[in-house]
Amino acid sequence: MVTLQLKQIRVPPGQRIILEDVSWQVFEAILSELGEHRGSRVAYSQGTLEIMAPLPEHERCKVIIGDLVKALLDELDLNWESLGSTTFKRKDISAGIEPDDCFYIQNYKLMIGKDRIDLIVDPPPDLAIEIDVTSKTQISAYQALKVPEIWRYESKNLEISLLQGEQYVKSLISPTFPTFSITELIPRFVEMARTTGMSSALRAFRQSVRKQIQDS
Repeated sequence: MVTLQLKQIRVPPGQRIILEDVSWQVFEAILSELGEHRGSRVAYSQGTLEIMAPLPEHERCKVIIGDLVKALLDELDLNWESLGSTTFKRKDISAGIEPDDCFYIQNYKLMIGKDRIDLIVDPPPDLAIEIDVTSKTQISAYQALKVPEIWRYESKNLEISLLQGEQYVKSLISPTFPTFSITELIPRFVEMARTTGMSSALRAFRQSVRKQIQDS
């Protein structure tokens, strides 16, 4: 049996490693050793641990989509709490995930001022966002944690998945923003950010949202 220390494992940007038969205690130890201030992301489900190192393209998309969501929430005068890439985990179901970004919207009041999350008593995020540049999002942990809505952005497309029972189903409509064509709007302004810059894309997005609200 060969034993390696975590510091001996290096994950290049854009790559991932998958470790099998990882106990919950080892998963917790790995999280502790990796620390909170790191660039990698982890996903854990039923003994399988995935560690991913995102590319700059991944981070750029994550930032702009998160900013677009915040702008849309603000224009709709909706309250929200964003917990970014917080580690969400539950030992009793052997599941843990770190979304690229996440939002509490329906349950925002419950999360105001919360510095520690306990999913035994706290709800999961209402909306999780994943950027599938480095690898495909493994949704088994999201299913176990019962996150109701996931957005996955890949190759200029946005896919909405809604939890129905125990499974996710694809949807063209976001129940969080039912009057907006999210699968069209978000990719369009992500691409605009690539060509004209994030700030100008965000301003144009706000103008578009305001116009739709005024016309409705």
